[in-house]
Amino acid sequence: MPIASAFHERTFPLCESLNYRDWAGYYAVSAFETHHEHEYNAIRNAAALIDVSPLFKYIVEGRDAAKLVDRLVTRDVTKLAVGQVIYTPWCDEQGKVIDDGTVSRVAENRFRWTSADPSLRWFVQNSVGLDVTIDDVSERIAALAVQGPTAGEMLRNVTDADVAGLKYFRVTRGSLGGVPVEISRTGYTGDLGYEIWMRWEDATRVWDALVAVGERFDLRPAGMLALDVARIEAGLLLIEVDFFSSRKALIASQQYSPYEMGLGRLVQLDKAPFVGQAVLRREHQRGSERKIVGLDIHWSEVEALYVRLDLPPQAPTTASRVAVPVYQHGPRGTQVGKATSTTWSPVLKKLIALATVQSACATVGTRLQVEVTVEAVRHRVNATVVKTPFFNPPRKTAPI
Repeated sequence: MPIASAFHERTFPLCESLNYRDWAGYYAVSAFETHHEHEYNAIRNAAALIDVSPLFKYIVEGRDAAKLVDRLVTRDVTKLAVGQVIYTPWCDEQGKVIDDGTVSRVAENRFRWTSADPSLRWFVQNSVGLDVTIDDVSERIAALAVQGPTAGEMLRNVTDADVAGLKYFRVTRGSLGGVPVEISRTGYTGDLGYEIWMRWEDATRVWDALVAVGERFDLRPAGMLALDVARIEAGLLLIEVDFFSSRKALIASQQYSPYEMGLGRLVQLDKAPFVGQAVLRREHQRGSERKIVGLDIHWSEVEALYVRLDLPPQAPTTASRVAVPVYQHGPRGTQVGKATSTTWSPVLKKLIALATVQSACATVGTRLQVEVTVEAVRHRVNATVVKTPFFNPPRKTAPI
């Protein structure tokens, strides 16, 4: 049974819908109101407050801390400066992704590592012989995401940390509401955003300090339904939806390499040896059989299906995590993959999806077809492979 997160004391009175879900054993708000529209609009037009405390969090420190991290992830940690954050996958011996997350170098020999799934056992197994300690602080460190175009200016008004000088994927320290915090310019929305890290027992003080100034910046709490739409627009993958951890996969096709996930840019084969490197080097040379891509689903064709039945067109009200077939273009096209995350994008006014397709079909501009069901009848509508992220505003990385 789920338990309360660090911010539950504040989020529960605000959750009018009582719509919750289980996230890593914690109650997570799906939507505060009966519909997540206002919460999504806060992410894209103002500022949204999102409890991300259920993330698994680890502190890796010691003389060999950098060596351990570099041994596990696909990116070159020797080039990671103090105060810098990277997003990275880490793989098993077969080059299949175990998980992905962020690694922050908060001191020369100290890293904060986040993941969607528990990873302590894997980290410890690979630390044999190294002078390093790995501390699971998941239940001692709370995390709060502040996302949206007014988030930076709001934080400048409530903390003494150097938010104005904080570059994209960097982390700084300061105090907020009298609480020592670390603030990283990161997030899962593809927008201007920050994540605030604090001691679990200080969580409500930080929340209250943000809410006290938040009205001027249209601050609103947001739940998982709004976050799901935003992360698809940003082209960000979700574990156990768009890919599976190699440790949980039941069959080979559920296992993904970084290249198959479209993360080849994050695989640095010329760095020091890391787990899965040899297999990934071979895959890089021969190419991958499939890739995760973005799809722009032709909405006019979906509308036409409803019109034929004298029904008003209905855009999906929530993002779908149900996989549907993707076919070659044409009336007799065979199945070439599956769309795993689909949503109507309010900001783009498009129906978009993240999909795994055969590499021969993964080139931008390729015409495919996606299965769409209307009134219990399955249809195929055209879709075009597009570059992700679908939505990538300049403010995400620009100085504030």
